[in-house]
Amino acid sequence: MTEINIPFSRSKNGITIEVKVEPRSSRKGISGIMENSIVKVALTSPPVDGAANDQLIDILSDLLKVKRSQIRIIRGLSSKRKVVEISGIDAV
Repeated sequence: MTEINIPFSRSKNGITIEVKVEPRSSRKGISGIMENSIVKVALTSPPVDGAANDQLIDILSDLLKVKRSQIRIIRGLSSKRKVVEISGIDAV
């Protein structure tokens, strides 16, 4: 598997990552980095009842090897563009 350097910003609790989700994709995972440092994440879940947000948190938790409870969507809960905060880590 190819290693991906995920662009991030530091926050007072850890780091933040800007993401653009692609719900209802045929596969799930990081699908690339856009030129404006936004991480594209493919999701198989539909954007219904928080399923896509839950899957995004699962994917980031597995990728970054952190607990789900350390990941919070701080902006864009109902949008394709989101800002996610991961607490307790310094770098990705």
